[in-house]
Amino acid sequence: MSKTEDFLTKAEEKEVIAAIQVAETNTSGEIRIHIEASSEKAHYERALEVFQLLEMNQTKDANGVLIYVAVKDHQFVICGDKGINDVVPENFWDATKNVIQEHFKKGNFKQGIVAGILKAGAELQHHFPWQTNDENELSNEISK
Repeated sequence: MSKTEDFLTKAEEKEVIAAIQVAETNTSGEIRIHIEASSEKAHYERALEVFQLLEMNQTKDANGVLIYVAVKDHQFVICGDKGINDVVPENFWDATKNVIQEHFKKGNFKQGIVAGILKAGAELQHHFPWQTNDENELSNEISK
């Protein structure tokens, strides 16, 4: 198996997906996770490319959040669409990154991703509360 496939077990992947479902319960925001081995591009540039490929820029309120992980490179990026970037506090992305990074440093990759998802979800809920006409616009599955 590759490092990408070993990064999370099937059970851990299910826990990550469950965290996305919990986080999205109270918001119209969309959260996705993308895991790949490495990138020849700068990681932020690659994350933006994946953001487009996953059509996260197509949400009604421009409130998608991507957590991108390059396993072999030991790098991750969090990026949000314009709608969320316009309203979150200036230090929000760094604070979310720090939460994830603390877990990653200890080898707790699933817990780091879950913590990042829940932190992003709480912020999305604050700015984009769930409305009765909201629908899940994007898959909750982990992309690879």
